[in-house]
Amino acid sequence: MKATVDARFLDAFHALPDGTHTGRYQTRRYVWSKSTFNTGKSWKLVAEELGGSDYISLNLYALASGARLYPCEMPAAKVIAFVRGLIIEDQ
Repeated sequence: MKATVDARFLDAFHALPDGTHTGRYQTRRYVWSKSTFNTGKSWKLVAEELGGSDYISLNLYALASGARLYPCEMPAAKVIAFVRGLIIEDQ
């Protein structure tokens, strides 16, 4: 399922550094990785809850028609809330 995204999501997403990091979302800790592909026109983010079972996975594409979000087998609202609320612990 694809979803359009707003500037707030895009700002939060692009503020996340590439690579593997730890962070907090709500009361849980995650290890997450962000990768850039296609000369900066597509991205992948994957996050796993440390000590829990939550999992986040998404692909984001910069298309001529605008940014498109493709969550991986989960609602777009879940990945949007995660990206907007993620607090980076290390960089």
